[in-house]
Amino acid sequence: MRHLKAGRKFGRTSAHRKALFKNLVGALIHRERISTTLAKAKELRGKVEKTITLGKKGTLHARRQAFKLVPAKDAVQKVFGLLAERYADRPGGYTRIIRIGNRRGDDAPMVYIELVDRDGEEKASAKEKTTLKKETKGAKVKVTEKKKSEPKSKESVPKKTKVPADKKESNSKEVPKKDQEKK
Repeated sequence: MRHLKAGRKFGRTSAHRKALFKNLVGALIHRERISTTLAKAKELRGKVEKTITLGKKGTLHARRQAFKLVPAKDAVQKVFGLLAERYADRPGGYTRIIRIGNRRGDDAPMVYIELVDRDGEEKASAKEKTTLKKETKGAKVKVTEKKKSEPKSKESVPKKTKVPADKKESNSKEVPKKDQEKK
């Protein structure tokens, strides 16, 4: 029976497992979004959230505890600076797991694990929404303008044929000029 035996082993020794999660926590804090397997992401989520909670405390003792989970100095500085400010009002739930399908080689379920309320995510999504709204409005306006401006009479047909004829005439005029320049 495995009563009170929490955590996954991943077929690794304890030292290898600890090193793996130190690297994953550091990578997630640095990049704010990484791709990994579902099982690793579920284990990683608790460690990252604990680290961010330590960052929100801001004490020296909390900083020393954070160095146990994340040995990279720049990652700890980011947790105690930028991330602590970003998540000051949030009581938890700093990460999100998004499934992206299975890996080709071994069919393992792959996911993105990311920090919630990322800077790039908000700005990009807000820009995309505004540009999409403008484009769709512009497209509707253009479509209605085209329908209104196109007459259904036979006069529009000769205009289309005249344009290529003008281009041919202009091309024929340019050819003799080039011949004269070469002579």
